[in-house]
Amino acid sequence: MTTIRLHNTKTRRKEDFVPLDPGNVRIYLCGPTVYARAHLGNARPVLVFDVLYRLLREVFGEAAVTYARNFTDVDDKINAAAAESGREIGDITAQTIRWYHEDMDALGARRPDHEPRATGHIPQMIAMIEDLIARGHAYEAEGHVLFAVDSYEAYGALSGRSLDDMIAGARVEVAPYKRNAMDFVLWKPSGDGQPGWDSPWGMGRPGWHIECSAMTRALFGDSFDIHGGGTDLMFPHHENEVAQSCCAAPDGEFAQVWLHNEMLQVEGRKMSKSLGNFFTVRDLLDKGIAGEVIRLVFLGTHYGKPMDWTETRRAEAETTLRRWMGILAGHGFGPNLIEALRRDGKWQADPEFLGVLANDLNTPGALARLHVLSKGKTAAQLAGFAYGLDLLGLVPDWSALPRLDGGEGGDGVSEKVAARIDALLTERAQARADRDWDRADRVRDILTDAGVQVTDVGGQATWTAGPGFDASRLEDME
Repeated sequence: MTTIRLHNTKTRRKEDFVPLDPGNVRIYLCGPTVYARAHLGNARPVLVFDVLYRLLREVFGEAAVTYARNFTDVDDKINAAAAESGREIGDITAQTIRWYHEDMDALGARRPDHEPRATGHIPQMIAMIEDLIARGHAYEAEGHVLFAVDSYEAYGALSGRSLDDMIAGARVEVAPYKRNAMDFVLWKPSGDGQPGWDSPWGMGRPGWHIECSAMTRALFGDSFDIHGGGTDLMFPHHENEVAQSCCAAPDGEFAQVWLHNEMLQVEGRKMSKSLGNFFTVRDLLDKGIAGEVIRLVFLGTHYGKPMDWTETRRAEAETTLRRWMGILAGHGFGPNLIEALRRDGKWQADPEFLGVLANDLNTPGALARLHVLSKGKTAAQLAGFAYGLDLLGLVPDWSALPRLDGGEGGDGVSEKVAARIDALLTERAQARADRDWDRADRVRDILTDAGVQVTDVGGQATWTAGPGFDASRLEDME
């Protein structure tokens, strides 16, 4: 069995992943607060966990993995959107969830096995809060219930911050009823026009952090395998989850592994409305950028590093996918061929590809391996390449391979011409290795003159026949 290694935020090191129960692997991702369209940065944790979900199913079996991602459908941002628009809260959350599904589906993200909603777990939250009060970890004050941070000695261990650092650096609500400035709200009173539920502390609604603890407990019990989200959630949200969950179930372990992805930039700058570089996933889709192109751009950067969305990377991803889809279509890949390869025992992951991907979800390394595998000359030789594309979610529909930018199911070139281009690229690579820059430039000029568009990604060159392609210009070099 392939060994999966993941960087565990909790231990700050890369570790072999050993599930609590190999037949029941449980993973949880913090989902969206549903009041507006998902912006591009919201897609990153979804795609990271989608690759993780696919990899775990590959290694442990499809039936052995359960994936949950929540919807926060009670929140002050939702209340504000309702007040501003005059719409019902339920209408806003229902529409936003529908948008979210449409946008994430377009990126090839599989829907989780469970998508719990905060409003569907209010009784579980109330029960957990009552338990925390009984154990001396929470207290009631002026209609609020707050978690007493100083009752949990390990508070700050996940994010690696001391309590003094957290107080100095955090934007905490200053309230006279708090015993400690860092104490956080588990329950708060609801005023007129705000959603509320009956509780032992009056009509109110839950704080943000308690919902994930209650939902993971309801779905997975007091201990489960992997919890994740963006680094922006590490503190305070995930830190608070750990505190309240471990205090409510001291014999449990809550999440064994914490997986955090870094943030997204646009053209080297933080995405923000003030900079004019803020856009949603739907904005890109509506511009005609295919979901699999967006997905490939994301997978080109390791989840643990900041990702930069640029027009150059978008164009490179589109060129690469057009080339790859052409290879698949040119060799007849589709449901029938895949079934035949499966019968022959050839429809399986390339061991090196799988090993690279299993090394802390190294998607850039896995893509580099696919570039190598794409050089196969027969369908059987390309089976590992096609399987890898499928495992990474880059082929949305095998019965209709995507035609990016109106492509014609390949590069419109014969095998002989394709072999000539591959030979020229090999010669160019050798010239570069020999530091024979004149010869490398001459090869480049031949390819450019013939209309061959070359993209270098991860040390591998891919090509596609661009506008005005003329195979007759691919003459032999002197």
